[in-house]
Amino acid sequence: MLGVPRTADAKQIKRAYRDLARKYHPDVNKDPGADERFKRISEAHHVLTDPELRAQYDRFGPDFRQYAGAARDTGGAAEARGRGRRHSGSPRYTTWSTASTGGAEAGFDWDDLFGEVFGGSERGADRSAELELSVEEAYRGTRRTIRLQDANGTVQSYDIEIPAGAVDGQRVLVSGAGGEGRGDARPGDLVVTLRVSPDRRYRLDGANIEMDLPVSPWEAALGGEVRVSAPGGPVTVRVPPGSSSGRRLRLRGQGMPRPGGRDGDLFARVRILVPNRLSDPERELFEQLSRASSFDPRRPA
Repeated sequence: MLGVPRTADAKQIKRAYRDLARKYHPDVNKDPGADERFKRISEAHHVLTDPELRAQYDRFGPDFRQYAGAARDTGGAAEARGRGRRHSGSPRYTTWSTASTGGAEAGFDWDDLFGEVFGGSERGADRSAELELSVEEAYRGTRRTIRLQDANGTVQSYDIEIPAGAVDGQRVLVSGAGGEGRGDARPGDLVVTLRVSPDRRYRLDGANIEMDLPVSPWEAALGGEVRVSAPGGPVTVRVPPGSSSGRRLRLRGQGMPRPGGRDGDLFARVRILVPNRLSDPERELFEQLSRASSFDPRRPA
């Protein structure tokens, strides 16, 4: 889209973007398709100037979002709802009109690019914030309120709807909650980045969840069904006979929800625990087992 080589540095990318933006901006170019072309140019610039997104693009190509997971999804479908309203498209170019001439890229100097063509109108600056979630909140979805102080010192509250299956780095857009626009331009937006807190019980790998499954020696040896807590509620894990510590048991579709796609999986990793103190009957039975068994865990398989 930008016409730059794969090895292009930030200066080359910015120069190419400026030239194309000046040519295709819908307030300058009234040709059919200019608006869509400008949006694609802006998206390309956004991806290539974000180190994480560029690394994913360099690795996976144009379909990087499909393969790189949702660590930082910038597409419209991944923009969750703020104030109960859902936006299509990236928050960086939500609306274009002769009265809305703000930049498609945060921090880009549009006055420098277009001069006085737009009569001094300028879209308000976007604001950003982070919101920390537990794994359970990210799994089930929730509603949270954040409070931010504006330039005048006034504290404002915003209700944020967190979709089920939210991932670390996902962004929630609150339309119109940014800085005031200049002239007739609309205000900026509030972009809230979700952060899923580390959890001692659960480990996230994209849409998959991994957790430890404590079992007794006899459950590991004989097998059985074990009831255990998971982010979505209690689940039953079937432990095959002869399971050693470290064995991963897969529960399909029990991972993070993915609206419109396949849900992740839950992996329960077997962890054999023994009693800290043995009762007399337990000690006697373990001693009988040690005499009867020929099993040597240190013998090469």
